[in-house]
Amino acid sequence: MEQTIPRLVQAAAEHFGSASALEEADLRIGFDELASRSLEASRAFIAAGLRPGDRVGIWAPNIHEWVIAAIGLQSAGGVLVTLNTRMKGGEAAYILRKSGARLVCTMGDFLGTDYAAALAGQDLPELDQIVVFRDAPGGTTAWADFLSAASDIDEGEARERLEAVGPGDLSDLIFTSGTTGQPKGAMTCHGQNIRGFEAWTEVVGLREGDRYLIINPFFHSFGYKAGWLSCVMRGATALPQLTFDIPEVLARIHRDRINVLPGPPSIYQSILAHPELGKHDLSCLRLAVTGAAPTPVELIHRMRDELGFETIITGYGLTETCGIVSMCRYDDDPETIATTSGRAIPDIEVRCVNEDGQEVPRGEPGEVLVRGYNLMRGYFDDEEETRKTIDPDGWLHTGDIAVMDERGYLKITDRIKDMFIIGGFNCYPAEIEKILYASGLFTQVAVIGVPDERMGEVGMAFVVPDPEHTSEVTPGRIIAWSRDNMANYKVPRHVEVVDELPTNASGKVMKFILRERALKLIE
Repeated sequence: MEQTIPRLVQAAAEHFGSASALEEADLRIGFDELASRSLEASRAFIAAGLRPGDRVGIWAPNIHEWVIAAIGLQSAGGVLVTLNTRMKGGEAAYILRKSGARLVCTMGDFLGTDYAAALAGQDLPELDQIVVFRDAPGGTTAWADFLSAASDIDEGEARERLEAVGPGDLSDLIFTSGTTGQPKGAMTCHGQNIRGFEAWTEVVGLREGDRYLIINPFFHSFGYKAGWLSCVMRGATALPQLTFDIPEVLARIHRDRINVLPGPPSIYQSILAHPELGKHDLSCLRLAVTGAAPTPVELIHRMRDELGFETIITGYGLTETCGIVSMCRYDDDPETIATTSGRAIPDIEVRCVNEDGQEVPRGEPGEVLVRGYNLMRGYFDDEEETRKTIDPDGWLHTGDIAVMDERGYLKITDRIKDMFIIGGFNCYPAEIEKILYASGLFTQVAVIGVPDERMGEVGMAFVVPDPEHTSEVTPGRIIAWSRDNMANYKVPRHVEVVDELPTNASGKVMKFILRERALKLIE
């Protein structure tokens, strides 16, 4: 297996030829064409002045240009910086500024949001160029015009640049938030990602010729690394899905002969609950990979019995571990698949420890620690946070509490960092609280995750109004304000206006009391 993403793409062109690599609407791109288009994009990035190690942001939905741009910039020695399409302009600008991105590839108008316009007026001193894939507004560079500059660069130069990229070079920065509320860029390299997803694709059984509907967003490891990159690796066809529209997904499964359909549990729950489910032929489905949220045993049975999946695999991973730590195996029983996150992938060490760092006996809860080739190289430009996360012995402290059974299978039970997961997206209360405080409407804010039947968990905010704004603070207004100022998945679904928050002697909010109160309020 080739040890860099650009070389992997070139090798796939030789091995799989004109077989379909990527399909979008009426567009069909073979593996050979994907390689040539990516090399053209690489030449364009070189013409734009991209140097090895420079960062390039991509802020766009699941479209074929996303993939070509990513491979192109990586082939030129650049580092991919992914941006969540649900972010507002200020949130995206923070990541571009923090990463020092020289270029960003984005969209004009998409579903009522003009991404390029959202960056206008933002403080981005190192950003040289905004390239727009579709519907380019004034003051930006259209993707076609950007590519036209490729003719200025000799193909031989581009191939030399591609060959110079090594397994230990950074392939991407994927930003994840933490207890401080500020996103941090996890740095991972070509070689570790290739090795990790060679193991991942082997475990799940992704095959040459498979047709993989990628609903998971490309900005996330699940849609990028376990998505189109895995397809390139195994000769499967990637079929990007722009938005999660259930009738469209149901229609596509039969029309596009989909047999691989990964996603968080909420995707399958939504499909099973749809009134038109019975009208569609889903007999082509074979493989489901899920995780990122609790999976009811009954859901596993229904996915097999009603959706027809032969293989269902659950797993656990973090952005800091290339997205992978543990996985179930194809022959595990439904209860194991539903109630655990599997066992460590090959050559990765996982253990559960107590507060003193001592490994706990099997069956007892402890913090999950991970060590191995899959660990990030650290947080970009943040040595202090890196030291907090990876100890001197090379163990990454996940902040997740789990019970490991005698077989080595993990059952995640809690999160030290208060993080909760909504429909597969990690939500960090400190970050959401910071945004809410910025409204000037509150003197205190506390956000927690509460159970939700469809999404697994959703956010709930407890707020103490500023005396000057008491009349403005209602649950409906707070939710509306949040929708205008933060990514949709971060928006609290429940709001409780209170006179004060429960605190301990040191003034720290006692969130366990809020969780108990929340469960009674949402019953």
